[in-house]
Amino acid sequence: MPSADEDHPPPGSPAAPPADGDWAAPAADGPVDARVVLPGSKSLTNRYLVLAAHAGEVSRLRAPLRSRDTHLMAGALRALGTGVDDVDDGDWLVTPGPLRGDTDVDCGLAGNVMRFVPPLAGLADGPVRFDGDPHARRRPMAPVLGALRALGVGVDDDDRGGLPFTVHGAGSVRGGTVTIDASASSQFVSGLLLSAARFEEGVTVHHDGKAVPSLPHIEMTVETLRDAGVVVDDAEPHTWRVEPSEVNALDVQVEPDLSNAAQFLAAALVTGGRVHVPGWPQYTTQGGDFVREVVDMMGADVVLDRSGLTVTAGGGILGVDVDLHDSSELTPVVAALAALADGPSVIRGVAHIRGHETDRLRALHTELDRLGCGVDETEDGLRITPRPLRAGRFHTYADHRMVMAAAVLGLAVPGVVVEDVGTVAKTMPEFTALWDRMLRERVGAQA
Repeated sequence: MPSADEDHPPPGSPAAPPADGDWAAPAADGPVDARVVLPGSKSLTNRYLVLAAHAGEVSRLRAPLRSRDTHLMAGALRALGTGVDDVDDGDWLVTPGPLRGDTDVDCGLAGNVMRFVPPLAGLADGPVRFDGDPHARRRPMAPVLGALRALGVGVDDDDRGGLPFTVHGAGSVRGGTVTIDASASSQFVSGLLLSAARFEEGVTVHHDGKAVPSLPHIEMTVETLRDAGVVVDDAEPHTWRVEPSEVNALDVQVEPDLSNAAQFLAAALVTGGRVHVPGWPQYTTQGGDFVREVVDMMGADVVLDRSGLTVTAGGGILGVDVDLHDSSELTPVVAALAALADGPSVIRGVAHIRGHETDRLRALHTELDRLGCGVDETEDGLRITPRPLRAGRFHTYADHRMVMAAAVLGLAVPGVVVEDVGTVAKTMPEFTALWDRMLRERVGAQA
């Protein structure tokens, strides 16, 4: 069976299937009963790419995610002299080479690129210039840039603490011990760890500040480093130590992107149906795995077995009080589900998503309110009171997760028009095709 801020990006013209512009989110005409095959994890794909650039031999990434963010990462590595080549069935072969400077890196809107590649660029043999989309210039970078300076890397950002900036590679990085405040993004820690094995003294990163968000993403980084033979000590809370060492080549199968499952699992609840996702890992460091607990709390029956994950709707959608601090990428879809629930919901622990692709709390408040939902922003999240929703235009703020939230709302609210649907290509270029296929298929009825 096939698998199933206020400044808005300027809308384009409709297309079918849409690549950009407006998209009329389809309303469900009955319960879904679908099998949805997910593309690979963006977080794992990009970590593997950076590690492979440091390796001593050629690496193979099997079934990596092909999306704007991963193509930007591959492009950044190519600019620095690493070969990233297409091979059979969509795999990538990564051939490390001497890291060259006097080059430019396009970060787009990819947090992974703007935070993972600058430490790598410190090992290049000349200046590496970084810039990205207009929205990317608002994303915080000061902790990474300050840490690089403390570790002996020259950085010129005209005191902006963000893009554009230049890393002055000198062919080597001294490394050592550094203290940063990573309370705005776990990527600040991961970016330093991923290149630390090639620093002369390795690196010890201490976090000093409020709780680090999305800790599973740092656990993912530590695990991928260990997979490549790198010695990492994370026994002390808020401290990570990477020893200087060689990096082994990788031959890895990229797990499905569990964060990108959220909207499909939500569709089971909204339509009163069932969605099966094959290949769901029994063990994973992906923070998106928490979606299983969230949909369970909201009334679904959730079964994980050897065949994958199956989510079946219960008798409605329950309101929820949930802390998404470690899985904050789920917030937009959970907020959409909460807007359709039988009672009020509170989402906590996600103040840091104000600094993601957009201020996600502000964006969700604005757009859910526009459709008629009761929404209040709290210090660290949202309080959502369901009310009858109406058709309308849903702005996406160049944020792929906003597209996914709008699609969930559109299942139950005919007439939701999604602006700039093409921004979903950041992590899931095939999203609208998968969504349409899910709504067409009736797996159980055809069994």
